[in-house]
Amino acid sequence: MFPRIVLFAALVILVLSCTERKTPIKTDEKITIAAYYFPNYHTGDPRNDINKGKDWAEWELVKTAQPRFPGHQQPKVPAWGYTDEKDPAVMAQKIEAATSHGINCFIFDWYMYDDGPFLNRCIDEGFLKAPNCDSIQFALMWANHDWVDIHPYTRGAEQKLLYPGKVSPGRFEEIGDLLIKEYFSKPNYWKIDGKPYFSVYDVQKFVEGFGSLEGAKAAMEKLNKKAAAAGLKGVHWNLVAWGNPVLPVENAPADTPALIKALGFNSATSYVWIHHTQLPDTITDYNWVRDRYFEHWEKVKTEYGVPYFPNVTMGWDSSPRCDLKSEWANAGYPFMNTIGNNTPENFKTALQLTKEKLLADPNGPRILNINCWNEWTEGSYLEPDTIHGMKYLEAVKEVFR
Repeated sequence: MFPRIVLFAALVILVLSCTERKTPIKTDEKITIAAYYFPNYHTGDPRNDINKGKDWAEWELVKTAQPRFPGHQQPKVPAWGYTDEKDPAVMAQKIEAATSHGINCFIFDWYMYDDGPFLNRCIDEGFLKAPNCDSIQFALMWANHDWVDIHPYTRGAEQKLLYPGKVSPGRFEEIGDLLIKEYFSKPNYWKIDGKPYFSVYDVQKFVEGFGSLEGAKAAMEKLNKKAAAAGLKGVHWNLVAWGNPVLPVENAPADTPALIKALGFNSATSYVWIHHTQLPDTITDYNWVRDRYFEHWEKVKTEYGVPYFPNVTMGWDSSPRCDLKSEWANAGYPFMNTIGNNTPENFKTALQLTKEKLLADPNGPRILNINCWNEWTEGSYLEPDTIHGMKYLEAVKEVFR
């Protein structure tokens, strides 16, 4: 009897020691899944009414999209119909679908200019008034880039600047107060270590508004102090980093790591894979783009010097923003090559590989974001369509359940 007990104990010790040596991936670790949300699918935005006509929404471009080259699948047709996201009931449907499929947070593209807000009715009237709003977290990504008239764009025409992204120091003071009062203070606002997550899309436009790095950094520190005075632990400043300009108004920073360090950002992330690679073919293979992005991720997760939250992109096709009267060519946004073969199965594989890479790093972050919940006119969306139904959302659920 006694020898058997000794043998059993020895086996237990051996198993435990082998387990320690292998350092297995902790597959049960919680990963936060955030999906970007582009809020241009509601009627009655004052700026859109002026520029596009009464009750225009970007659904109009989705409805009229057409195939532009062989093998091109357009139009994309939403399975839920052309809904109005400023309606709380519509947002409630989106929230339920997101939470039941593993999405923890919506990161809203948030437009706030020197002369006021743009596209804010989605979050202020729809999302925040939805009956199940508290069941999901939310955050803001300040889309502080110049807004040009490209909805749709006539190839070769002047890209008319409608709203400059740069804001003045005085205006940023007002924006900071608004952020704390109307958003950061909400119980379901996404916080990292007690700090509300606030992401900046165009760091160069941000700095330009203050005239110097020192001025921008001082403004960030001031907002940290205001947030602390309001009972928070400061602000979690996140930078959307990119090196391959996409929008016609974009210019990539010369030294992103230096900007992160100088301004004191707490983390960095990406918005879409094509911010880090060109698309060499009219229909570029999804898995090829994924691998190029993974190479970028491997490089910057140490180069940036702060936690890097990876991105998984569902697809890319900006052709619905191209005027149908213009001949299609790869001539610059929105006339540009696309991502194809982005099947739900390939999307699921990208999610699984991203999960494994996150969990394989014992000291790395447990956060990723997805492009996008609803970028219908850029061909990157999780919302159900009439071809694949809920399969992209089901992929998220299957990988992260």
